Amino acid sequence: MNSTAIAPELQELIDRQKIHDCIVRYCSGVDRFDREMVRGVYHFDAMDDHGAFVGPVEAFIDWAFAYHSKYQHTHKHYVLNHRCELDGNTAHTETYWIFSGKNQIGPGLTLSGGRYIDRFEKRDGRWAIAARKCVIEWNGALGEFPMPQEALDAFAATGIASRDKNDPSYERPLCVTRSSTVLPF
Repeated sequence: MNSTAIAPELQELIDRQKIHDCIVRYCSGVDRFDREMVRGVYHFDAMDDHGAFVGPVEAFIDWAFAYHSKYQHTHKHYVLNHRCELDGNTAHTETYWIFSGKNQIGPGLTLSGGRYIDRFEKRDGRWAIAARKCVIEWNGALGEFPMPQEALDAFAATGIASRDKNDPSYERPLCVTRSSTVLPF
């Protein structure tokens, strides 16, 4: 056996992990308005159908960033169940998602959920989305939930979330420099 060969079972696990990582990077990239990160999860000729938008990657990124800038102060994409069917250099995936948005107008917080139905392709050793349908299955709004100011201050002390590379998730190396603190509940 060639010492550089990878067992098929191990290669399958590697491929599945790279596909899942790609989906998670999509969420982080859209939430941080990180154009390079979002672009990196798609192949250059990919098409995205998000219901209100259907088109190529660059136009999708422009649309998504403009939409979230206009309607939300902040937003998050969460991924849940994930199913992946590998077929050589093609994979068909279904990934459940939940979206939360703290709105600029209208209800304070909206939630929606659905599934990303993706066709991934492995080209030149790189897994990326070739086609995506974002199936939106439900949405709703929540009322405001008051939080004590000292709790809000403590949350903010870990770092201020931002929709760019100033967000704490880009901090390298990540360090905790604050003194130990415990708030009573």
